Order: sequence, then C-alpha cells, then structure tokens
Amino acid sequence: MKATLIITALCLAATTAQAQKLAVTKTTIDAGKTGYEVPITATFELRNKDSKPLIIKEVKPDCGCTTVDYPTQPIGGKKKFTITMTYDARMLGHFTKQVAIYSNATEKPVYLQMKGIVLEEVQNFTNKYPYEFQGLQADVNNLEFDDVKKGDHPEAVIHIANNTENTVVPNMLHLPPYLTAIVTPEHLAPGRVGKISLTLNSEKVTNYGLTQSSVFLAKKLGEKVDSDIELPVSVVLLPDVDVYSGDMKKYAPKLHTSADSLNIGLHNGKKLKSGTIVITNNGRTALNISSLQMFTKGLKVTLDKRELQPGEQAKLKVKGDRNLLLKAKSKPRILMITNDPDHAKVVIRINVK
Repeated sequence: MKATLIITALCLAATTAQAQKLAVTKTTIDAGKTGYEVPITATFELRNKDSKPLIIKEVKPDCGCTTVDYPTQPIGGKKKFTITMTYDARMLGHFTKQVAIYSNATEKPVYLQMKGIVLEEVQNFTNKYPYEFQGLQADVNNLEFDDVKKGDHPEAVIHIANNTENTVVPNMLHLPPYLTAIVTPEHLAPGRVGKISLTLNSEKVTNYGLTQSSVFLAKKLGEKVDSDIELPVSVVLLPDVDVYSGDMKKYAPKLHTSADSLNIGLHNGKKLKSGTIVITNNGRTALNISSLQMFTKGLKVTLDKRELQPGEQAKLKVKGDRNLLLKAKSKPRILMITNDPDHAKVVIRINVK
C-alpha cells in the first residue's frame, strides 16, 4: 500500500514539474464585444520556464471559425512569447472558443480559451453617454430640479445605454417620496439604448430652498447600492414672493452682492482657499435670507447677518477644500433664498482650479 502511494506521488510530481515548463499568464480571456462579421482577437502571454528550447508541434482550434497565430521557430529557454486567437464572429450571441497547444514541454496539450459576445453592431457610447454606472452608460451623472414652485411637476430624462454582455432590467433605486420614475424599455438588450423619465411632485417637497438626496442607477432590482451607481439629486423650491407685486414692489427689499462667484484652488498662480462676498440691501424694507445652503461637500460658509435693514450689509465668508470640490459630481455652488422678489434665489458659483 505504501509503495503504491509513493509511486503515485512520484508520478504526480513528475507531471506537475513537466507542466510547469510552459507557464500561461491567463488561460481564459474575455475578449468583450464585437460586431457581426467583425473578427475579434485575444492575445495570450506564455513563457518557456525550461532552459531548453520549446517547440510548438501542433495547434488545434475547436472549429474552423477560429485561427491561431503562434511561433513556428523554437522558443529559447526562459523566454516569453504570445499566441493569438481570432474568431471570425459570424454568429450572433455569446461565444466560447478553445485551442489546444501541443509542444515538447508537456505530454498533454495546454488549452487556451477566449470568450465574448457578437452583436448586430457595436456602438461607442463614450461621447453621447460619458458616465459609467457599472456597465450602464448615462448622459448625466446628477439630477437638478431648479426654480421649482409649489404645484410644479417638472420632468428630467436620463438617457442610458447597456454596455454589458447581458440583457438588463434598469431600475432607479432609493427614490425619495417626491420622485417617480418610468423606465423605457423595461428590458434593455446589450448594445441598446433607453431612457428613464423622472417626475418631481413639488407638493411632497417639505422645505423651501435646497433639498438633496441620492438615487442609484442599477441593472436590476435588489442590486447592492454604492457610490459607483449613485446620482445626486437636488431640488430648489422657491417661496411665494407675490406679496410685493404691483404698487407694493417699490417697497420691496433689493439684494446686491459684490460678486456672483469665487475662486478656490489655484488662480493666477496663487493658492486661494477662501473668499468674502459683501451682501447689501438696497431696498426700502428688511431683507431676509431664509436659507443658506451648499450644493456639494467641501465648502464651509458663514454669514454674519441673516436680516438686513435698508442700507445694511452682511459678509458671506467661504472656505473650500479643493480636493473634495474636484471630486464633486455637481458644480460647487452656494444657494441663498431671500424675500427679494427679483432675487428669491441667489446662486454663488465656486470656481475650482
């Protein structure tokens, strides 16, 4: 019994040692997508681990639709080389092709495999759909519902493309109560495009000013959500300022800002991390700044006064973290909601360089 075990072990050791003479970096390669009758190629990296020359004796593809390019001359000891497989792509759908390599390095053949998918046509979605959501491409990476009033029901449309090899069922996950979504079509085949229509119900937005949340563009229901498929959503709900309509408008507050933008980061060769904007009430009644909010992370804002009598001023001080601002999906801005009928919404742009 012991002798049998020893002999078996020796045989296994010899086979393993022999197999190790020819090393393959990756035996299976996913070549991705190609169009009908557009040949697709996979390149395999190999190495002769022996000190003696390696000779490829024979190459056998599993069908006539696959061709192989390989070295016909002896490969020196310890040398690297490549073998390429090319599939003619004359059948639609998923494919798996295999080739057997016979050499003086092993008693048994070494198998290489390529796989992929053949579509009727392959489209490049990079320009029209520049944002990647784990295989789904989209034409936007954030949603903004601007200048909304109570009773409004604005719609936003996200155009999407399926850049995967499988049919997907696109879904918008974690929708807040004030958003509804309709996906067309419900099932999106590889290489096809569709759209997601989102409608805002302004009656369900509770606060004036900026309301922010996140939704997630998934390939199916129940998919795990993370930052890779996140779309930030912002809603700016404006208050009713009709109290100053008609003859009463001459008594309205009038907001004036010393600037409508600030630079954060590098500007004219200088590092700028903060700035100040002066706010003045040039009207005849008190100016109230009811809301002061940021669209993105990376900003710290202080305002020394929220109610300004006629002729009074306030200082808006802004500090920014350049690294965080550069990572933001939406444009860095500061939002103020006021009772000035001509400036109910005031946006300060933050330029990051």
